[in-house]
Amino acid sequence: MDSIGQRMKELREASRLSQADIAKLCGSNQATIAKTETGKKAPSVNLLIWWADYFDVSMDYLCCRTDQPQGKLYECKPKMNISGDEMKKFIEMCFDPKSPFNEKLKETLLTMMGEQEK
Repeated sequence: MDSIGQRMKELREASRLSQADIAKLCGSNQATIAKTETGKKAPSVNLLIWWADYFDVSMDYLCCRTDQPQGKLYECKPKMNISGDEMKKFIEMCFDPKSPFNEKLKETLLTMMGEQEK
């Protein structure tokens, strides 16, 4: 598996930039870039962000969490910390009893809530 420094070096070399060139661009120095690429020095967060922006890759890619330059794509599924009874009370409060769609909307939400708990 690649290290962060190796990943940074591959990106720099693919762009045909020297360590001195990249140091000048990112406001660092050649010695820092060399130490970072060889793993002798951990890159700062600012340097990682600059590298990701400059080479248009994700932080996940730079940090070797994925081999996909665009990074990992996550599907957010937040956990609900509300009990079923509390959620049912909340749903009851949200609807106007005079609305003709009130019961249908409540039924749909309660069904969805039941499916999520499975």
